[in-house]
Order: sequence, then structure tokens, then C-alpha cells
Amino acid sequence: MTENTKIELNIKEILEYLPHRYPFLLVDRILEFETGKSIKGLKNVTANEPQFTGHFPQRPVMPGVLIIEALAQVSGVLYFLTNNTKPDADNWFYFAGVDKARFKRIVEPGDQLILESTMVRNRLGMWVFSVEAKVNGETACSAELMVVKRAL
Repeated sequence: MTENTKIELNIKEILEYLPHRYPFLLVDRILEFETGKSIKGLKNVTANEPQFTGHFPQRPVMPGVLIIEALAQVSGVLYFLTNNTKPDADNWFYFAGVDKARFKRIVEPGDQLILESTMVRNRLGMWVFSVEAKVNGETACSAELMVVKRAL
């Protein structure tokens, strides 16, 4: 892929780049991607997701930790597409840290969560991403994510 490649991925293609599966796959579509720079994904938040039976039955709210996970998943797709590779036993990465996390808007069933991740730096196998989740153009969550590459 060239430096300025922009692509869209459907769910079948996303499954090639993420090891996650239902109910923990939190990305429905990749809307755009720029090699080594940024990615934008989509998560359709639906009432039938398992977390809403207990968080909270009287007012379903998407847990912040799942918003962060969704942002990490789009960052993972960015990592794999940038490196022109896919996850396998020798190519996996895990959370190393979350900094500057802020939650500014409730996310609830019916919302479309736009997930944006920008690659900040890569040093010695530590990747840092600046991430933001939005609903209708409003920031729901922002953070800085750190991940480290490890073999299984």
C-alpha cells in the first residue's frame, strides 16, 4: 500500500485483521484509512448487545471501558494495515497503557459511534495512538492508547 492509500473495510474484511469475535468485536466497518497515519471506523450501538442487560437496565449506557476497547480495535486494524500483515502467533499486540482518557458524552443504543485513531509514534515495539470516539460530531471519549507487540 502506498502512503496515501484510503480504503473501506466491511465486517468480513475486519475479521481478517482482528482476533476478536462476537460479543467482543466492537467495530462494524472501517470508513477510511491512511497508511501509517490514521483510521476511521464505525460501531453501530444496538439495544440487543449483552452489556445493556446490566449497564443499566433502566437506562442503557455503553460502558466507557468498551468505548476504549472499540478505539483500541480500530487502532489494531491501523497497525496491521500499516505493517501489511495480519495477526498470527508471531504478530499480536496488547494494551500497555491508557492515558488522558476523558468521557464527555453518554453513548446509548441507537447511536453510531465514529472511532478515530491517529498513529503518534512507534518506538522499540511500543505504539502510541491518539484516539477519539464521536456521536453526531460530539466527542464521547478521547484518550491516548499504548500497545506493545508480542508473540503469543
